[in-house]
Amino acid sequence: MKGIGWKKRLVCLLLALFVLSWGGGCRRNENQQTSMNKMSVEESHFGILPEGEVKVYSLRNGQGQKVVISSYGATLMRWIVPDKEGRMEDVLLGFNDLSGYTGNHPYFGSLVGRYANRIAGGSFPLAGETYTLARNNGPNALHGGPGGFHRKLWDAQVIKGEESVGVLLKRLSPDGEEGYPGNLQVEVVYRFNQAGELSISYTATTDRPTPVNLTNHAYFNLKGEGKGDILEHYLRIYAERFTPVDSTLIPLEDHRQVEGTPFDFRNWHAIGERVNAEEEQIIRGKGYDHNFVLNNQDTGLFLAAQVWEPVSGRLLEVRTTQPGMQFYCGNFLDGKLTGKRGKSYEKRSGFCLETQHFPDSPNHPTFPSTVLRPGDVFRSQTIYTLKTSEKRP
Repeated sequence: MKGIGWKKRLVCLLLALFVLSWGGGCRRNENQQTSMNKMSVEESHFGILPEGEVKVYSLRNGQGQKVVISSYGATLMRWIVPDKEGRMEDVLLGFNDLSGYTGNHPYFGSLVGRYANRIAGGSFPLAGETYTLARNNGPNALHGGPGGFHRKLWDAQVIKGEESVGVLLKRLSPDGEEGYPGNLQVEVVYRFNQAGELSISYTATTDRPTPVNLTNHAYFNLKGEGKGDILEHYLRIYAERFTPVDSTLIPLEDHRQVEGTPFDFRNWHAIGERVNAEEEQIIRGKGYDHNFVLNNQDTGLFLAAQVWEPVSGRLLEVRTTQPGMQFYCGNFLDGKLTGKRGKSYEKRSGFCLETQHFPDSPNHPTFPSTVLRPGDVFRSQTIYTLKTSEKRP
């Protein structure tokens, strides 16, 4: 009897140890799963400039997606997302090192301002004065000038939360910078969440009247960065009209209906379907490089565009509070720049959907005003969402 009792006690002890071990393993797995599902943000060194240290901020969600932002140029550098098979790839054009961004490049992922897009002749009238800007695009000023916001080191602050993480970037654009009047205090918040939504929120204030038009100039290729052209991507734009341009890509005064033109993306069309059409506006832009007058002209957040790539199944959706959006399909890329995979960026290897006010608005009284005045606050928001879909929505 004593032997039997001893054996029973040993069996009970072993069972108890097994239960405790199994339960602890479950708790460890639960903790690991909880950790995987958490949002995170990591700050790291990217390089040194005369102005100071450049840092990058990696924003991760619990679905394995990652967005990387640099304090130089408030630049959107990487967006790593799965395809329909779960394979993770970066879908943004850009560089691996700081020298690529400080060199000559076509605004890969840059925050551009003080005035995004073109201003005719590099000048504009305001409050009885004419202001002269640097001309860096033929006869015109483009994206805030050669020393615009894309060439500045921004102050950065990490934002942490359970449902989203982000980074706040800010700087003071001094009176006279690139020819613009007024001290302009600018803040931009990049915020990334569990649903794969990247929100970009802009605010600005000034002490003198000044035009303000801010956007991000990210180049997307939903097949993956460095994986060829974007001509077989399908695009839909929620716009009935666009602004036709002159020979230097400055908008004309009228808004033209998209119906019956290669600019009609109200239903899905492949980007390459009409990109080489023998049509005056396509010829002037060497493809698409035009502002679309979005359907919803109030201040609310609304769907502006969708892009779907059939091989990867990746679907990009763009929502914005802005009245316009520049669709550009990389017409001026020429293979001289090498990207993150070591591949040359050939013509039309990326596309841009730049939410904005209209180009050259300071010279067009009939366009929505871009003038910010003391006591007012400039605000805009754009949300880019990346997900997968087996077919076009």
